Amino acid sequence: MIKVAIIGATGIVGQQAIVTLTNHPWFQITKLAASARSARKTYGEALREANGASRWWCPEELPASVAQLPVENAADFDPTTVDLIFSTLDAGVAKELEPKWAQTTPVVSTASAFRYEDDTPILIGGVNMDHAALIKVQQERRGWKGFVVPKSNCTIAGLVVSLKPILDNFGVKQVIMTSLQAMSGAGRTPGLSAMDMTENVVPYIPGEEPKVETEPQKILGTFTGEGITHAPFGITATCTRVPVLDGHLVAVFVQTEKPCTPEAAKEAMVNFGKDFCQLGLPSAPDQLIAVTDDPFRPQPRMDRDRGDGMTVTVGRLRQDPVLENGLKYVCLSHNTKLGAAKGAIQTAEYLVKYYLKWV
Repeated sequence: MIKVAIIGATGIVGQQAIVTLTNHPWFQITKLAASARSARKTYGEALREANGASRWWCPEELPASVAQLPVENAADFDPTTVDLIFSTLDAGVAKELEPKWAQTTPVVSTASAFRYEDDTPILIGGVNMDHAALIKVQQERRGWKGFVVPKSNCTIAGLVVSLKPILDNFGVKQVIMTSLQAMSGAGRTPGLSAMDMTENVVPYIPGEEPKVETEPQKILGTFTGEGITHAPFGITATCTRVPVLDGHLVAVFVQTEKPCTPEAAKEAMVNFGKDFCQLGLPSAPDQLIAVTDDPFRPQPRMDRDRGDGMTVTVGRLRQDPVLENGLKYVCLSHNTKLGAAKGAIQTAEYLVKYYLKWV
């Protein structure tokens, strides 16, 4: 078994990582770390203290092997005690600590700290796995034996997966999108209170729109051997927070380079990613995109767990009457599974099998 550490284990994404890694066929959780406040407690104790009666995880239901693990101080963590690190830290702390760990140990991160570095790929399962070759460039430039590979922003996971087959088959000129993002995406600190969200929509998420308007071009770009040439199309975004627990819904308007009917787009989406889904990765779904003809779907409560949270659901696929070669649709992805912890674990599975060749 591959020994792994989860850093930031008491947060929402850290808890989701534990859910996914419990009974994982390749990975065994042997180390947990968090802030100094949680250090020197067992994980069960730290979780009760951090989250109280959390809906995310009931400490009594934790596997004993995990509940009794001591929580270490992330700032003092020794990366050589494990084979692989899952970092779910905030960006500021990740920027400081992840390079220290990467000197010896591979780090797969949900933080944004290294997403915009020229030698760092942002991998999304089935979309741009060829970008994994950039890791070698990173290791050579920085003198690391390990590496840092970050996940994308959780909002764009569904967007990028749904755009990739359109880009490959019809080209993309521009994208206009509005997100309706779940409350869990705000995390616990600062998080959102019930008073914030009851009978309410918050029309602004600080720092979100610049990420949504830049990351897809890197993810959908072309690996050149030394770096990534970004995809040339532009994105304009409005990001909102809605009173939904899990599941980010995105309304997408795409102008394609070549004419694209809704029927042709549906066929491209349904057929997309079959090779990836057959690679034998434990966290991969049976299909990357499911397309529904029901005009009232996708809905977060009904569709976010499709493919155990790893399948993007697309609906309301139709011609746009204003944009030339315009297409519009709604897509839904699970923000704390595909968009965060489980997506990071799927990335690690790919790297372990096809880059590190450990299995």
